[in-house]
Amino acid sequence: MHPRASDCPARWLAAAALTLLAACSTTGPLDTQRDGPPAQPPSDLMSRPDPEPRVEPLRVGGPNKPYRVLGQNYTPLAADVPLAESGLASWYGRKFHGRPTASGEIYDMYATTAAHRTMPLPSYALVRNPANGRQVVVRINDRGPFHADRVIDLSYAAALKLGVLRGVAPVELRRLTHDDIRSGRWRSETAVAVAAAEAPAPGIAIAIDDEVPPTQPAAPTAAASGYWVQLGAFRQRQGAHDLRQQLARELSWLEPWLVIVDDRTLFRLQAGPFATRSEAQGTAERIRDAASLQPVVLQRR
Repeated sequence: MHPRASDCPARWLAAAALTLLAACSTTGPLDTQRDGPPAQPPSDLMSRPDPEPRVEPLRVGGPNKPYRVLGQNYTPLAADVPLAESGLASWYGRKFHGRPTASGEIYDMYATTAAHRTMPLPSYALVRNPANGRQVVVRINDRGPFHADRVIDLSYAAALKLGVLRGVAPVELRRLTHDDIRSGRWRSETAVAVAAAEAPAPGIAIAIDDEVPPTQPAAPTAAASGYWVQLGAFRQRQGAHDLRQQLARELSWLEPWLVIVDDRTLFRLQAGPFATRSEAQGTAERIRDAASLQPVVLQRR
C-alpha cells in the first residue's frame, strides 16, 4: 500500500492560504481522497533534469507571511539566509496534482519541487538521501509538511529520484542562497557530497576532471590501481549491495564494472578502474545524467 505523503499539506492559492490552511483539519471530500503515485507515470522521469537554480526575488507577504496550521504558528524566513536540516521526508502525488500551491504555482507531481514550512518562497534546495547517496535540486514552492518529525514534503518526481517512494525516509537538505547560485559553487559541492559524508579510505585521493569522454574500462579488480567512480559508501554491506542491484537494473551498461570495496570501515560501491582521470569523469557524468546520483572520482595508487 502506498503511503499518504502528508496529512495536511498547503496546496492553495496564496490569497486564500491562511483560511484554507486553518480548515485543513476538517473532514471533507478532499481529505478523504487517498494520495499516491500516478497510475501511469512517464517513463523518463529519472532522466529529466532537476530545476536550474536561479536568483528570484523573495516575495513580501503572501506565502511568506506568518501563518497558523493545526494550532501551530509558523514564521517563514524573510531574508536570503542559509538553512540546513536533517530529518524525515514525505511526498505527495496525484491527490494534489494540478492544484495551486501556497506560492500560487500549480502543483506538478512530475516536476522536481517540494514544500517546506519556513523557507522563503520561492527557494531552491539540495536534498540528499544518505542511504543511497542520491541527491536532487528541488524548487521550494509550497508549504508543509505539518508533522513535527518531518522536514520536507517532496513531489512525486523528487521522491522517485531520491528513492524514497516507499514511505517517509531520512534526508539531508540545504537551502541554496542567492550567493550560492550566483557563484555556482553549489555544483562543486554537489560533486563531492557523497565522498564528503564519509572520509575516503587511506591511499585514495579525490580528483575531478572532465576533459574527454570515457572509453570502455577493463573488467574491474577491487584492489587495482587507477581511477574509480565512487557511487556510495555504507557502514553495512547490504546498503552497497542494494545500490549495486538497483544500478544494474537501471544502468545495464554499467553493471559489469561495479565493485563493492571493503576498506574495513566502509563498504564502497565503485565502478572501474579507468586508465585516465578523464575516462572516469566522463563515466561519472554519464551516471549523473541517467541516475540522478552524484558520483565522485577517486584515484587508487
